[in-house]
Amino acid sequence: MRPNHLKKIWKSGKPALNGWCQIPHSLSTEMMAHQGWDSITIDLQHSGVTESDVISMLQAISTTEAVPMVRTPWNEPGVIMRLLDAGAYGIICPMINNRDDAENFVAACKYPPVGIRSNGPFRALMYGGSDYQKFANGEIVTLAMIETQEAMENLTEIVATPGLDGVYIGPSDLSISHGEAPILDHFDGPIVPLIARIREEAHAAGKVAGIHGASSKYAIRMISEGFNLVTPTSDIRLVAAGASQMVDEIRRG
Repeated sequence: MRPNHLKKIWKSGKPALNGWCQIPHSLSTEMMAHQGWDSITIDLQHSGVTESDVISMLQAISTTEAVPMVRTPWNEPGVIMRLLDAGAYGIICPMINNRDDAENFVAACKYPPVGIRSNGPFRALMYGGSDYQKFANGEIVTLAMIETQEAMENLTEIVATPGLDGVYIGPSDLSISHGEAPILDHFDGPIVPLIARIREEAHAAGKVAGIHGASSKYAIRMISEGFNLVTPTSDIRLVAAGASQMVDEIRRG
């Protein structure tokens, strides 16, 4: 089976840079994937992407060495299994609030006897290799999103879940759930110690910690603080920022 490059990066002690795709098209996904990211995540939760778009987007990522991942819209086993069968090498699952949520998520990603994943990797066999079923349980990355007060209360038991590779912080939902504005980059304020605690507890449990953000400055800071996976922006934000900058420069000129 094709090795999961993310796991190799983490084993070496280095951080991974994760691109984020919200535009439902293979061409824009291919362009993102060719920019040198360690992984690319297709966002099925908060974007224009639908499940029918995923296969062509995964194929586009596969033209590069970037690890193809998907953020599933919810902790729903049927959808998770279909995404894995389509060739996703990692799943980021939103709104994991307790140990049961985490265990159910992991079970959907693992073949028996470890989990409940049904056999039928129609495209994953082509991407991963003919021995995919034999090694998939050890190669697929499973990241549980921590983004609510309930998740913070149950954090220790979530990160202790067997088979879970790590956690991924959703800063805006974490902010909202604690009565703060839904921002992504927290350089100061009451959410900062929560983010630090999530990272520390994940590492104490031998798991990786990832975080979503909106700038290279914040990504650099999070790497310096020990995060294993950072997402500094998305394709939509890059297009908007680039277009806005050009229009502004021309108008000023």
